Amino acid sequence: MAAPRSGQESVKAEPSAGSQGSSGVEVVLLSDPAAPAPLCPHGPTLLFVKVSQGKEETRRFYACSACRDRKDCNFFQWEDEKLSGVRLAAREAYNQRCRPPLSRLQCVQRYLRFTELPLTQRKFCQSCQQLLLPDEWGEHREHQVVGDIAITQLRRPSQLLYPLENKKTNAQYLFADRTCHFLVGLLPALGFRRVLCVGTPRLHELIRLTASGDKKSNLKSLLLDIDFRYSQFYMEDGFCRYNMFNHHFFDGKPALEVCRAFLQEESGEGVIMVTDPPFGGLVEPLAITFKKLITLWKEGQGQDDSHQEMPIFWIFPYFFEARICQFFPSFSMLDYQVDYDNHALYKHGKTGRKQSPVRIFTNIPPNKIILPTEEGYRFCPLCQRYVSLENQHCEHCNSCTSKDGRKWKHCFLCKKCVKPSWIHCSICSRCTVADHSCEGPKDGCFICGELGHKRSSCSNIGTPKKARAVRNQKQRKRSKMKMETTKGQSMNHTSVTRKKKKRERAHQYLCS
Repeated sequence: MAAPRSGQESVKAEPSAGSQGSSGVEVVLLSDPAAPAPLCPHGPTLLFVKVSQGKEETRRFYACSACRDRKDCNFFQWEDEKLSGVRLAAREAYNQRCRPPLSRLQCVQRYLRFTELPLTQRKFCQSCQQLLLPDEWGEHREHQVVGDIAITQLRRPSQLLYPLENKKTNAQYLFADRTCHFLVGLLPALGFRRVLCVGTPRLHELIRLTASGDKKSNLKSLLLDIDFRYSQFYMEDGFCRYNMFNHHFFDGKPALEVCRAFLQEESGEGVIMVTDPPFGGLVEPLAITFKKLITLWKEGQGQDDSHQEMPIFWIFPYFFEARICQFFPSFSMLDYQVDYDNHALYKHGKTGRKQSPVRIFTNIPPNKIILPTEEGYRFCPLCQRYVSLENQHCEHCNSCTSKDGRKWKHCFLCKKCVKPSWIHCSICSRCTVADHSCEGPKDGCFICGELGHKRSSCSNIGTPKKARAVRNQKQRKRSKMKMETTKGQSMNHTSVTRKKKKRERAHQYLCS
């Protein structure tokens, strides 16, 4: 493919699960598209291109923005493909069939009727994941139904609904109470009065529960989530069905205006966005979406405040730090470990490599955020921020360098701190895992293999033969260095064996 045209940005995505070698898929983000993207059941699709190291495919395609697995959403269309009227009509009919059975207004009306019922008539169908009105009981006679649904249960729908645990699509790993209570206590202490909860249903629930039980609490929240099941538990001002990968409001302009009013209330003062995207999602579309929400927030401000940033907590694994800071340079990563109720690994309190890798990325100065000392966090006076107990200050790096909660070690050859289990490889000239492959694929440019840039800015983008020649030359050099090392080790072994045999013969001669 030729270099990206003016008005578009091509960025590398994580390789798909079935990709072989150093290959993957790139999402092409168009700043000024010539035509709107086609629609799938999850809203506007995204434009992708397949790439492999040293080889580029010129034909681009549209695919679902939210689902990376074709089993979850099989939408596929070549960018230059012309569809007939019959196929377009069939696609529209399919999209209609995939929509929720009830409109947003119908869900609100059902919720109001449900809350007016006596406790003995409030039932929930676990098989259909739906609140039931009395005239619907007969249709669910053979289903698993629970009764006596109290108002407190209605305020905690995440405990009634089964979590969707497809990490590539919905990934509803729900915050543990420890994390929720930490955030609900921290946000008002930082001066926030409204929280835009993007994909954080359990935090949204606790904020509303706290506000209803504490008259002094003035914290409000709005939930944006792709799971339509939450529509039956909230009024219009409490929930909007939303796809965070393409900034799509499923209920159109009315839902957009609800979000706009929430962000721009009090001229945008006192609001923060807390988001917990699926970890299998692409960072680039998420960053573009969050910038659109920031723009929506800025529209309610005066010109004097246009330089300010909307406060954000982006909750994501620590190994995405470089990617996130590429789009938001003002962000820093906190040491606080976020844990989840329904995730087997992401639990607080574990040690070593079993600790939760999920962290909070934020544009709020870290010295303003107090982490709980009873959980093992301490304040570093040199870094002016709270860190985990094992995160020791390195005098050479002049920073608390650990990212994963363990004590890291300083490598004087790499001139930085690395994970304690890593070793310095003389062939790769860097620290890495002990059982790595020196000739294995490396992250970086898909064309030439260099680490300092991406494919879109590679000078060899139009010369794959030259790129292959450069890459092959580097591979031959690494192989030669490895062979010399192996040969030297073999010669040393032979020399030791000869000396040993010579000593044995001398011993036999003296003993004879």
